[in-house]
Amino acid sequence: MEVIPVINCPDLDCVVKTVHKLEDFLLAGSWVHLDVSDSRFTYGKSWGEAKYWPKLKSSFKLEVHLMVEEPEKAVEEWLEAGAKRIIIHYEAIFNPGLRFHEVNPNEVWEEIRNKCVARGAELMLAINPETPVEMLSPLLSKISAFQVLAVNPGPAGQIFLMPSLNKIKFLRGKLPNAKIEVDGGINPETARLAKAAGASILACGTYILKNSDPDGAYHALQSI
Repeated sequence: MEVIPVINCPDLDCVVKTVHKLEDFLLAGSWVHLDVSDSRFTYGKSWGEAKYWPKLKSSFKLEVHLMVEEPEKAVEEWLEAGAKRIIIHYEAIFNPGLRFHEVNPNEVWEEIRNKCVARGAELMLAINPETPVEMLSPLLSKISAFQVLAVNPGPAGQIFLMPSLNKIKFLRGKLPNAKIEVDGGINPETARLAKAAGASILACGTYILKNSDPDGAYHALQSI
């Protein structure tokens, strides 16, 4: 099972300490997942200053989870910072209630996708717990990497929402070869359920980083 540790931090100092902790057991070139929350799309705010990421001189591949309103405004700076995968939310583009001004969601989608293509980065589409997975149907021919968020967007340490399993099953049934990442509330029990439903990637923060044995926790998930 592919396992990607999650960095969800309030400030740069926390990010630095978390990266150093990951360097104790994670191989160079492994993926890490950075949560960027803006306190508008989410209830809380996490660190998200892209210009400082290169200064960490991390050897990890970075996927950035943009839990933000108007993600098109943040994509370019993270690509410049070295992100190899950008995760954006369906709701932040196709839900007009989250927009301060009228936009064509399909144009926003194409703008983001074109920026990722130009930089050789992968684009992944995330879906919130309250959004019916069927809403993604018109996009299934345009993308093959998805994140099922199994908790409400925002803080770490939340409980896995079981209806997320049906979303994973739906996507796997429609796209047998898709990358499907599940994020939130991951532990060995929920990891097994997610894998059985069709998930191919686990994004996990609390179970690994708050564990007395982060290395053991990481490899326990990998072995599922």
